[in-house]
Amino acid sequence: MAKILIIDDEQSIRSTLREILEYEKYTIDEAKDGQEGLDKLIADKYDIALCDVKMPKMDGIELLERVQLAGIDTQFIMISAHGTIETAVDATKMGAFDFVPKPPDLNRLLLTVKNALDKSSLVTETKTLKKKLSKRFEMIGESESLGEVKEMMDKVGPTDARVLITGPNGSGKELVARGIHERSNRSSAPFIEVNCAAIPAELIESELFGHEKGAFTSAHKQRIGKFEQANDGTLFLDEIGDMSLSAQAKVLRALQEHKITRVGGDKDINVNVRVLAATNKNLRQEIADSNFREDLYHRLSVIVIQVPPLKDRKEDIPLLADKFLEDIANEYGTKKKAIDDSGLEALQAYDWSGNVRELRNVVERLVIMCDEVIGKVDVEKYLV
Repeated sequence: MAKILIIDDEQSIRSTLREILEYEKYTIDEAKDGQEGLDKLIADKYDIALCDVKMPKMDGIELLERVQLAGIDTQFIMISAHGTIETAVDATKMGAFDFVPKPPDLNRLLLTVKNALDKSSLVTETKTLKKKLSKRFEMIGESESLGEVKEMMDKVGPTDARVLITGPNGSGKELVARGIHERSNRSSAPFIEVNCAAIPAELIESELFGHEKGAFTSAHKQRIGKFEQANDGTLFLDEIGDMSLSAQAKVLRALQEHKITRVGGDKDINVNVRVLAATNKNLRQEIADSNFREDLYHRLSVIVIQVPPLKDRKEDIPLLADKFLEDIANEYGTKKKAIDDSGLEALQAYDWSGNVRELRNVVERLVIMCDEVIGKVDVEKYLV
C-alpha cells in the first residue's frame, strides 16, 4: 500500500488528512514542520508528501528544493491556504506535482493523490527499466586495455566533447557510446542511434535531417529526422565512414552552426545535440582516398577512443562467457549452464575475428547444443 507523509504545522489539518487517507487504506506518517519532514524523507521511502507551504523552521518551498537536491523521488502535493495559492502554483513549476487548497475538498484531494501515485509508479518503473538497460549495455571485463577505455569514458562522459570511437566490428563500440551517454548530463534525454552503413546513400540525409511533405516522390508527409529526435540528448552515428560526402557536408554544418534544414525545406532548425561517432575504417586513409572529409574528421575526433579487439583481451573471456550464459538462461527461461576450465581454455585459444559479438553467438550455440556443463570437446565441436 502507498505510503504518504503529511507535513503541516497544524495538528487539526494533519488529523483531518490522516483520517481521510487512512480510510482509503493508505499508510500515513506525520511531520510537524519542514525540518522534521526532511529528516523523515531522508530516512524512509514515501510515495507522496502532502506539504504545507507556510511552516516554521523550514517552509514547504525550501523543503521541496532540499528534497530535489537530495535526489528523493517522492511526489510533492502542496497544501495551501488562500493567501499562499500563488506560491503553491509556483511550487508546481519547481517540480511539485500539484496543490490542494485549505480546507481540503475530499474528492479533489483523493483524485490528486491517485494521480500523484500513478506518476510515482511511472517514475519507479522508468528507473527500473533504465537500470535494466544500463546492465544490458554494461562493458564486461577487467583487462588493462578495457580499463583504459572505461577510464576515458569516465573522463569524457560528463563533458559535451564529441568522441570518435574506433575498433573492429563486434568489439563493443556501441557499448562505449551508450556508456558515455549514461555518464553525461544528457543521460535522461534521448540516445538516438543511426547505422550509416545500413541506410542507402539517397536516404541518409532524410534519415538524419528529416524532410518536408512533397520533398521527393515518396515524401507523403513531413518527417522529423534523427538530429531533431536527439535534441538535448546524444546522437550516435555508427559506421560513419560509410556516410556519403553530401551527407557529411550537412553533418559538418550541423556541428559548426548547431542548425539543420530538412530535405525540401528552407527553414533553419536549431538543435542541441551531442554527437558521438564510430567506425571500423581507417578514416585517415579514407580522407587520402577522397572518401571522407578531413574537416569533418577533425570536428568529430575531439576525443578518440580505440576499442581493443577481443584477441587483445582474452583474459576477459571467462567473465564475458559467464555473463552471456546468464543472459541466455534468462532469455530462454532455463537453468544457467556452465563452461568448465577446459572449455574456457578452448575459448581463450581461439582468435575471435568477430570479437565479442562472435563470442556471444558461440556461447548461445553451446547452450542450445550441449549438456549442463560445457567442456573442451563441446567448444571444439561447435566453435566454427
